[in-house]
Amino acid sequence: MQTPMHSPQARGGEVVEFIRLPEVISLVGLKTTTIYKMANEGTFPKQVKLGTRSVAWIKAEVLLWNQQQAAAARGQVTSPSK
Repeated sequence: MQTPMHSPQARGGEVVEFIRLPEVISLVGLKTTTIYKMANEGTFPKQVKLGTRSVAWIKAEVLLWNQQQAAAARGQVTSPSK
């Protein structure tokens, strides 16, 4: 399991935890191609470019997406993310 990376303080003073693709796949149960396709369509959180050949996702955004999917599957209404 990869160790998540932390960025310095983000807006509002909160720490942002970045996760790499293998952890995203593990959390959501989707494959790489589907994750990138959905991110491009705006139906999944977009990756953050960390370097010239490195990307990660914000863990809180991925977890919120998971919660929204679970709520939608149960017919519950959730508030949209920012």
